[in-house]
Amino acid sequence: MTGTELLLNFIGGVALLVWGVRMVRTGMMRAFGAQLRHALAACTGNRFVAAGTGLGVTAVLQSSAATALIVSPLVAHGMLTGGVALSVMLGADVGSALVAQVFALDLRWLAPLAIAAGVFTFLKSRADRARNISRIVIGIGLMLLALSSITAASAPLRDAEGFGILLAALGGDPIIALLFAALLTWLAHSSLAMVLLVAALAGSGALPLALAYTLILGVNVGGAIAPYTLQAGAVAAARRVPLGNLLMRGLAALVVLPLLPGMTEWLSMLGASPGRAAVHAHLIFNLALAALFLPFTEQVARATARLLPDAPATPDPAIPQHLDPAALDTPSEALTCAARECLRLGELVDHMLQRSIEVLEHDNTELLTQVGADDDQVDRLHEAIKSYLIQLSRTHMSLEESQRCMEIIRFTVNLEHVGDIIEKNLMEIAAKKVYHGYRFSSHELAGVKEIHARVAENLQLSLNVLLSRDPLLAHRLLAEKRAVRALERAAVQAHFERLREGAAESMRNSAVYIDVIRDLRRINGDLASAAYSLAGTDAGERVAAAPRPDAGGPAASPG
Repeated sequence: MTGTELLLNFIGGVALLVWGVRMVRTGMMRAFGAQLRHALAACTGNRFVAAGTGLGVTAVLQSSAATALIVSPLVAHGMLTGGVALSVMLGADVGSALVAQVFALDLRWLAPLAIAAGVFTFLKSRADRARNISRIVIGIGLMLLALSSITAASAPLRDAEGFGILLAALGGDPIIALLFAALLTWLAHSSLAMVLLVAALAGSGALPLALAYTLILGVNVGGAIAPYTLQAGAVAAARRVPLGNLLMRGLAALVVLPLLPGMTEWLSMLGASPGRAAVHAHLIFNLALAALFLPFTEQVARATARLLPDAPATPDPAIPQHLDPAALDTPSEALTCAARECLRLGELVDHMLQRSIEVLEHDNTELLTQVGADDDQVDRLHEAIKSYLIQLSRTHMSLEESQRCMEIIRFTVNLEHVGDIIEKNLMEIAAKKVYHGYRFSSHELAGVKEIHARVAENLQLSLNVLLSRDPLLAHRLLAEKRAVRALERAAVQAHFERLREGAAESMRNSAVYIDVIRDLRRINGDLASAAYSLAGTDAGERVAAAPRPDAGGPAASPG
């Protein structure tokens, strides 16, 4: 086998190992993500219970980075304190090291069985949980297969000239070696995969054991960098947990690094093979880290709070509060996050709607300009929700989850369109009304306010339909669409009656009045669209319009 073939086999084995770890983590999050989040959220007791929970969750997830991404939002929302969250992370680091112990065993015989069983179950199953468990089994098989491939490809590397030059450079400068391993681990986003890679290289004799120990330290540092960078856009409270974990790991690695030459002989006695010794060293480092810092997690949490203080209290309504990136691996939870954020979007639109009637009734030009700023906030939050759901749509979802995702996307688009109607149509009409000095008559103002109040109520009803997905509420919303249409026709008819009677005031502002009524009906139509997916496209033909006693007339046909 040529050197190029060996290198390609080695790179392919590493890529397969990283992908196998990712498959296991993704399958676990989709199958059991909600339960794991609840387990971590319940860690409000002492730090030892928190560390034990972190160990158990990470042993299941096979990724301390994934645990960090779950814990960080819990801290941001006040469900966990910083000290408890750091205790969870210390346990998570130990859990990841224990998983490495299992995969360092000679389980090559299990790889084809796991892949075959996983693929067979995946193809035969229709239930989402069963298919996700199949992903986990396939991922484990791929990891074991990758380790065999890496071991086979790395043994001949010992004689490769380029590999020898790389080892000489790394072995001659421990700091460079540590940073090199940290960089690779950050790029791979998997400390488990990198530990197993180092162990495989050491076990095949391609990597000197002393250098393997240095690389293990770098892997531990790099494993803490990844979750911190992934939280770069989060609030300060969420970034403190991965920062604290990075500080603890980095400080411990810097303390241990100069001591490694004297410890190498002792560490070599821990395993029957160099590969096992490297994995044992990884476990010892994380056990020592937990024992050293577990009594001081509150102090570390306070230090991270000083390094990452909270932003000044100037809340921006357009900044999402519920779009948790860590939930994207669990579609059901991500959809709940998006629905909650959609409620906030509805509140912003409702705020615009309430301001619009103030502008129309009292010619408040100051509010008129503020509505434009409100629409900018609506646009930004709408874009954030849409981007989040587009990210989610790239993951595997069940048919029901895909339908729910499209429901929320359509609803957010309609809410954004409602904001545009208010800002670009109603407020333009209001500005025209102020400029020309038009005044609505008492009858016209009463008609506008009645329809506006009905539309505002239907906005709340549409949000309830989105959240509850109750078909009865959906039918009621469709009936309300008919009722508003009837109110519009009655108001327009009454307006033309006044025109025939020669009312001068009605003649001057006729176009403005009809445009306002029309735009309110358009807003109501956008809101009613939330009901169609639940009530059926022919629901309007089946559901009798049921106007309230104050509807002002019989329901009209849908339109």
